[in-house]
Amino acid sequence: AMSGAALAGTPIAVDCWSLRRAPAARLFFLSHMHSDHTVGLSSTWSRPLYCSPVTARLLHRRLQVPTCWIRPLEVGQSHVVDEVTVTLLDSNHCPGSVMFLFEGTFGTILYTGDFRYTSSMQAEPLLRGRHIDRLYLDNTHCHPQLALPSRQLATLQAARLIRAHPHHHVVIGVYTLGKEALLVDLALEFRTWVVVSPWRLEQMRLLELPDVFTSEEGAGWIRAVDVAEIRWDSLVSWNALHPTIAILPTGRPVKVTHPNIHPVPYSDHSSFSELREFVEWLKPCSVIPIVKDDMCQVYFQEYLSSAPQALPDFTVPKPLPEPARRRSQRRGRGAVCLWKRAAWHSAPRGVVYESPEKPGALAGAEVPQQHHREPESCSKGGCTSHGDEEKGKEELSGERPGAAAAVRQAPASSEHFPNGFAEQYLLTPLNVLKQNSSETFNELVEDFFRR
Repeated sequence: AMSGAALAGTPIAVDCWSLRRAPAARLFFLSHMHSDHTVGLSSTWSRPLYCSPVTARLLHRRLQVPTCWIRPLEVGQSHVVDEVTVTLLDSNHCPGSVMFLFEGTFGTILYTGDFRYTSSMQAEPLLRGRHIDRLYLDNTHCHPQLALPSRQLATLQAARLIRAHPHHHVVIGVYTLGKEALLVDLALEFRTWVVVSPWRLEQMRLLELPDVFTSEEGAGWIRAVDVAEIRWDSLVSWNALHPTIAILPTGRPVKVTHPNIHPVPYSDHSSFSELREFVEWLKPCSVIPIVKDDMCQVYFQEYLSSAPQALPDFTVPKPLPEPARRRSQRRGRGAVCLWKRAAWHSAPRGVVYESPEKPGALAGAEVPQQHHREPESCSKGGCTSHGDEEKGKEELSGERPGAAAAVRQAPASSEHFPNGFAEQYLLTPLNVLKQNSSETFNELVEDFFRR
C-alpha cells in the first residue's frame, strides 16, 4: 500500500503496509506477489519484510530477495512484531495473498490489499464483531456500473465457451501469478493437461497446486500463456496450425482484435456489490481506498460505524533546547498551514502510518499471540545466527553501510519533536479531522508548542 516512498534515497513501489517506528525505521509487510506491487524488491533488498509463507517462497525464488530478510508469518495467527500485533488473513486474490489486521496504540486497522470478498469471510472469528478504526479497501471495481459475476459463474461461462468449440484448441491468457484456480477447474472439468512453460510449471509446483500442469507440448489441448501473447498475430499463427480460441479472464474492459478472442469476466478483485456487502458487515469507522484516483467513500457512508476512532497516544515531549524552542515558536505561528497539510496528506495516496516513538500497551488479539522470533539476520557478509546479542540487534534493525539508510532506533533529536503532534493529524482520515473545529485544532497546536 506504500507507493513511491523513499528508501535509502531510491524511489520504490512495494505493496507494503509500512509502520514507521522511528524517523528512519519502518516495518514492511508485503500482501502478495503481483509484479505491479513488487517494484523495488530484488537481491539488494536489505530490510525485514513480513509476508505469508507462500509469498516468502516466491520472493526468494522469483526476485532473489535474500532469505535472511524474509519473515514468513503463519496465516490466521496473531503475531507481535516490534510492539505491533499483526494478523494475516487469506484475501482470496492470488496464491499467498493476505489481508493485514494491525492492532496497537493507533487503534485497529484492516488493510485488505488486493482481495476478492466472499460471504464466507464473515465466518472468520478474527473479524467477526471486531471494531475496525480504519479500513484500507481494494477499490479496483468500486463503481455501481461495474457488475461482475462470481468466479464460480465466470468459470462456468468459460466452460460453456469451450464446449461451444469442441474441435478447437484453447489458449488462456494469464499473468505471472493468478487465475491458477481457473486453470485447475478447467483441467478437471475437461480431463486434460494444461500445457505451460517450464518456468510456469516450476512455479505451479512451488505453489503446491494439483498435478494438472505439464510443459510437454501437445500433451493437452488447453494451454496457458502470458496475457501479452493474446493478440491478433498470435491468433492468426495458431489458427494456421489448428483451429484455436483464446480466452481472456479479466474484469477489466479489453479491446478484442480477433474474432476468436473471448473475454470472460473472471476477476480476482471484488465487485461493487461485494465491496458494499463487506463494508456493511464490517462497519468500520472510516474507509480509505487503496486505488488513489478513485474516491469511493461516498458509496459506503451509510454503513460506517459512528463510534469514535482511536488516535495515537499524545505524549508530552521533553523540554526543547533553546534553538529548537525558537524554531518551534516560528512553526507555531503557522498552525493553519498544518491543517491544510493534514487535509492533503489524508488523501488516499498509500499507507504510511507513523506510530508514536514510545507506543504503550497494544490492543489484545482474540487468539493467542505469537511473538515473532527472528530465525536469522543479514549482515554485509551474508546471513548469520544470533550468537552475539548486540550484533543481532544491529542486524535486525536492518543497518547496513553504504547506500542503504541506517534504521537503528536512535534517540530522537529535538528537530523531530515539533513534528510529533502534526504527524498524528497528518495521518488521520478527514472524516475524523472534521470532528474537531479548526479553532480547537489551532489551540491544541499552540499548547503543544508552548509546552
